[in-house]
Amino acid sequence: MKSLNWKNTITKVASVTIACTVISACDSDFSNPVGDTSSYNSGSADFTKFVSIGDSLTAGYADSALYLSGQENSFPAVLAEQFSTVGGGAFTQPLVSDNLGGLIFNTVANPEFGNRLVLDAETSSPEPIAGTQTTEVLRFGAYPGGVSGISNMGVPGAKSFHLGAAGYGSETVLTTPGPANPYFVRFATSESTTVIADAAGQLPSFFTMWIGNNDVLSYATTGGVGVDQTGVSDDPSTYGTNDITSVNAFAGTYAALVGAMTTGANADAKGVLINIPDVATIPYFTTVPFNAVSLDQATADALMAGGFDAYNAGIQSQIGVTISQEEADLRTIAFTAGQNAVLISDEDLTDLSGGGLPSMRQATADDLLVLTTSSKIGTEDTGPTAVWGVSQPLEDGDVLIPSEIQAIETARTAFNATIKAAADANDNLIHVDSAALMAGIQSTGYDYGTGSVTSTYATGGAFSLDGVHPTARGYAVVANEIIAAINTGFGANIPPVDPGERTTIFLK
Repeated sequence: MKSLNWKNTITKVASVTIACTVISACDSDFSNPVGDTSSYNSGSADFTKFVSIGDSLTAGYADSALYLSGQENSFPAVLAEQFSTVGGGAFTQPLVSDNLGGLIFNTVANPEFGNRLVLDAETSSPEPIAGTQTTEVLRFGAYPGGVSGISNMGVPGAKSFHLGAAGYGSETVLTTPGPANPYFVRFATSESTTVIADAAGQLPSFFTMWIGNNDVLSYATTGGVGVDQTGVSDDPSTYGTNDITSVNAFAGTYAALVGAMTTGANADAKGVLINIPDVATIPYFTTVPFNAVSLDQATADALMAGGFDAYNAGIQSQIGVTISQEEADLRTIAFTAGQNAVLISDEDLTDLSGGGLPSMRQATADDLLVLTTSSKIGTEDTGPTAVWGVSQPLEDGDVLIPSEIQAIETARTAFNATIKAAADANDNLIHVDSAALMAGIQSTGYDYGTGSVTSTYATGGAFSLDGVHPTARGYAVVANEIIAAINTGFGANIPPVDPGERTTIFLK
């Protein structure tokens, strides 16, 4: 379609106001009294040897990186600290070398693993912190202090089936593309081992398992650029990076993971199984509004006259020929003075490209724009006549449309049913509903007694600047939910922590 040069009057859609100093935790009136420690007890659980299994959420990943402070405030680290009051033993994490994030491959920094994000207070935008990375992806067996007995088995990027994949910690990741994960390469006990084998081999008396998030999340964060493998393939070796794991593959994989931790020599181990939150409750998908385009009347009129009136006429001519009235209404573009819905691509629309009509429409409240579009909407693509989200539709990877959201939710619901059933089937296991926790933080906020957190991007306190992973304060909230479940399920009395004493986001 014809477009035009126009004055950009897009409002900044991800600007934030900093309510308190966030280099350290905001002040709290809570004195965190220890009280009578003699009342603390482990109930029927034994925390002598605690191992935590999972992905980036277990590792303490935050602000788009794995960095030292994040690891030190991971929810397993918080749990271990509290378990120590009831006989819990040492807890070892594969700590990185600095607070920058990023990884070095054979002394060369890898651009795919950048520094963590901090907030530029002047521009109200996240940006990588400056500094030279120092965390080397060390070859097998060279991890400082040795690799045996790593308690935090959280591996950023891991999907459910990766935990049982031989070679996921192979050093070949340093030189060739393949299935290995550099974070696991750093602390795998051998090149051929698996994450679950290294976890189960420690014979833990207690464990947590939070896995499955990436089985839908990689599809979601890329705007649905991938394949929903349910009904297509149950063989993960055939999957692309951003595919949704099939329901059958997840069920079989999860059963094997739980079995490794609860049978044979681990038959007496107790544990916590944590489910998967709805992507629609995290700020990566809720920060950028569908109506992010602010226009004055003159610009709106120019846009319509410059091509969209003709496009609308073309759409109207197809009613009853190739499309329904309902689809025509959805595809009709209407720019007016004030806030306007963003222009997006939609591959579910009838293909009318043969008649010169692209598959585009304006977004609705049923669509989820990914966080990265906050810096894209209103900028030029190939020139001033092609402005993203206005005269040029956002791309497939920028938006989750309803069919993609439904695919994610169908898979997630099935995965969570598998997780709940596994917990219900074993008296040594309890279930923690992180989905309900995140939904509550998103809808009403979470009051922890001395303060509260919400899911509002940058200022809510619960989520880090990547919009997916919690802050240290958010991880403390997660830890407290797990502690509450342990206290109820195993008759324990383990003290919670004060989330208000933990950090949120960091300023440049």
